[in-house]
Amino acid sequence: MQTANQPGERVTLTNCDREPIHVPGAIQPHGVLLVLSEPDLRIETVSANAALFFGEPPAYLLGKSLATILQPAQLRLIHQCLQRDFESVNPLPLEIRRSGSLLNCAGILHRSPQAQLILELELTTGPAPQNFFDFFQITRHLLSRMHQAASVSDLADLIVQEIRMLIGFDRVMVYQFDPSGAGSVIAEAKRTDLPSYLGLHYPDSDIPRQAKQLYTLNWLRLIPQVEYQPAPLLSTPEAIPSEALDLSLSVLRSVSPIHIEYLQNMGVGASMSISLIQQQKLWGLIACHHQTPLFVPYELRTVCEFLGQVMSLELVNKEVTENLEYKLAVKSWQTQLIEAVTQADELGAGLVCDRANLLAAVGAEGAAVCLNGQLLLVGKTPTQPEIEALLEWLPEQMQNHLWATDALPAAYPPAAAFKSVASGLLALSITKVPPNYLLWFRPEIVQQVQWAGNPDKPNQVELDGSITIFPRQSFDRWQETVRQKSYPWHPYEVDGAIELRSAIVGIVLRQADELATINFELERSNEELDAFAYIASHDLKEPLRGIHNYSTFLLEDYSEVLAADGVAKLQTLVRLTERMESLINALLHFSRLGRQELDVRSLDLNELVHTVIEMLDMSQSHQDVDIRIPRSLPVVQGDLILIEEVFTNLISNALKYNNKVTRWIEIGYLDTAPDIASLKPNHLPPEASPPTTVLYVRDNGIGIQAKHQDTIFRIFKRLHAPGKYGDGTGAGLTIVKKIIERHGGRIWVESNYGEGCTFYFTLPT
Repeated sequence: MQTANQPGERVTLTNCDREPIHVPGAIQPHGVLLVLSEPDLRIETVSANAALFFGEPPAYLLGKSLATILQPAQLRLIHQCLQRDFESVNPLPLEIRRSGSLLNCAGILHRSPQAQLILELELTTGPAPQNFFDFFQITRHLLSRMHQAASVSDLADLIVQEIRMLIGFDRVMVYQFDPSGAGSVIAEAKRTDLPSYLGLHYPDSDIPRQAKQLYTLNWLRLIPQVEYQPAPLLSTPEAIPSEALDLSLSVLRSVSPIHIEYLQNMGVGASMSISLIQQQKLWGLIACHHQTPLFVPYELRTVCEFLGQVMSLELVNKEVTENLEYKLAVKSWQTQLIEAVTQADELGAGLVCDRANLLAAVGAEGAAVCLNGQLLLVGKTPTQPEIEALLEWLPEQMQNHLWATDALPAAYPPAAAFKSVASGLLALSITKVPPNYLLWFRPEIVQQVQWAGNPDKPNQVELDGSITIFPRQSFDRWQETVRQKSYPWHPYEVDGAIELRSAIVGIVLRQADELATINFELERSNEELDAFAYIASHDLKEPLRGIHNYSTFLLEDYSEVLAADGVAKLQTLVRLTERMESLINALLHFSRLGRQELDVRSLDLNELVHTVIEMLDMSQSHQDVDIRIPRSLPVVQGDLILIEEVFTNLISNALKYNNKVTRWIEIGYLDTAPDIASLKPNHLPPEASPPTTVLYVRDNGIGIQAKHQDTIFRIFKRLHAPGKYGDGTGAGLTIVKKIIERHGGRIWVESNYGEGCTFYFTLPT
C-alpha cells in the first residue's frame, strides 16, 4: 500500500501536511468495506480481509451481486435506504452468510465525495443500546447537567467523566485548539495510576491541517486497535482505483502511519476522537485513550457522537456567559466610545477625548490614531518613528480591514525592539485612501507553558542531506518560557473594534456627504457670482462709456468757456471713468477665469519665462534689474496663456514694488516642499497627489508687512495710494491665485518687510 505523497516517497513529519490521508487505499481490519454499483448493487471494490467475514476470497466477490452475501429482505432494505438521508438509517441491522451460518452486523451506508455507494460492515458484539428508551436512559440526566454547567471548564469536566463511564476508556480528555492551531488539555478523567495530561500544551504540528479538516467532516473517529495491519482495497478494472477512492466519510478508513507511531509513542492501544465544532470550525476534540485494544459498538459510538454535538451547541452558551462581567464592561466602554465619536465634530478628537474608553474598549494599554497624516498617541505605545515604520508594513497584512496578533515580533521582527509595550497588536484600517488606521497595543507577558514533551520534534540528517522529522517519543511535562507575546485578543474585543470601525466609517461617509453638499452649493454660488460679476460689469460698461465720452466732449467743446475749476473737475471725471473701466475689465477677466476650460499641455518654463521677460522689455525699461534663473526650470502641466499671466503679474509686481538702487528678481523651484508645518494654515499647499513642483519668484523689493500678508490676495486690495508705485487695480494677485487654484495648486508668500518677498506656488509636473 502506498500512502505517501508521491510514488516512493516515505511519509514523515517533514511532509505529513501533504499526506493524502483521505485516500489511504486501505481500511482498519475490524470491519469490511464494499463499494457497490447502482442500482444493481454489484460489488466493485472490496477490502482484502473479506474472507474473514464472508468465508470467500475477495477475488471471488468482485463483480458479484450483493445478494451473494445478503438475504433478499436485507437487499430490499438497502434499496429503500438509497433515497434517504443515511444518517437517519445507520446502522442497518444486517445478517451475512458465512459457511452456512448467519452473523449479525451493523451496516453503515454512505456515498463518497466521488458519489460512490459505500457499505461498511462491523460485527455486532457485546451489549449496546438498541432502541430509543435505552438511548433516553443514558442521556436524559446528562443533558440536563450539561445545560446547567456554569462554564466551559465545568462542561468539559462533566463530559469527560460521563463518556469514560459510558465506554470505559482508560483516559478521556477535552482538547481545545487555540487560534494558532496548537492545543491544550482543559479537562481529564483517567485511571488513577496514569500520569496526568491536564494543562499540557501540544504544538499545531501534532494534528496536521488535513487531519483537522477530516475531523470537521466526521464527528467521531475510532481506532480500536492501534497496532493493526491495514486491509488493502481491491477493485474491478472498471471501478475507481482503490488508491484514488476518497474515504473521507468512511468509519473504517485506515490511519496515517505517522499518527499510529504517535499513538504508540504515547503507549496507546486504542483511541477514539469526538469532534467539537463551533460555527463550522473545529473548536476541539474529546480524545479517548486506552492502553489495550478496545472496540466500541456503532450504536454506543452514536451516543458519544450525539453528546459531542450537544456539547458543541452548549459551548456557544457557555462561552457567552464566561467572563460575563468583563464582557459587559467592555461592551459599555465600546458603546461610550462610539457615542463620543459619533457626537464629535472632528473624528480624531472624538477618539482621544476619552482616552480611558479608547483603551478599555479592547483591553489595550496603548493606542495610536493615524488620521490624515497626523499621529495621535495614547497610553503606552512605541515611538512615532517606530509606528510610522509599522504602518508602512501593515497594509499587506490586513484582511477585511482588520489584523490582530498576540505575537507581533514573530510577524514583524523590528517589533522586538518595543516588545515591552507592543507584543500584541490589534489594527483597524478605517480608509485606504488616504491611509487612516487605528492601532491598539498590548505589552509582552512572559508566560510559563507546560508542554506534553518537548514540542521540537527529534530529527536526523539523511545521506542526501535532507532532514527527517519524527514524532515525539516522550510526553513528560516539559516547561518553556514564552516571550515576545501578549495576552490574546478575545473575539468579543475584536468584534467591538469592528463595530467601532463601522461607526467611524459611517461618520466619514456622513461628513463626506455633508462636504459634497457644501461643495455643490459653493460651486453653484460661485457660478452665480461669476455670472453676476460678468453681467454686472458688462452692463456697467455702457453707461460708464457714455459718461467718459460726454466728459471728453465737454472738454473738447467747452474748455474755453468753462472756468479752470470746471475744466479740472471734468479732467478728474475722465480719469475716474478710465480707472473704473480698468476695474470693470479686471472683474470681467476674473469672472471668466472661473468659467473657461483649461487648455492643459506640457509647458517648458524656460521658454515661457523668456517670452514673458521679452514682453516686459518691450513695455518698460529695466536694464538696471538683474533677473536671475539659477538653474534650468522644469516642465509643468498647465494652460499656456494663464501660466504666462501668472509669471507676468509676479515679475511685474517685483519690478514695480522695488525702490532699491540695485534691483534683482530670482525665478526658480524647490527640490523638496518647504516645511509646511511652519506655514500659516490658510497658506498651506494642499496634500495633492504627487508629482507637484513648488516654484517661486523672489525679489529684494519693499516687502510686505506681516499684518498684510493675509489680505494681499483679496480682489482690488491695494496697500498703497494709487499714485504710488504706479497705477494698478489691485486685482493682479487675486487673478494669479485663481489661476493657480484652477490648476489644482496653491500660492503663498514669505516676506521680511523692507528686504523683499518670495511668492511660492505649486503646479503639476
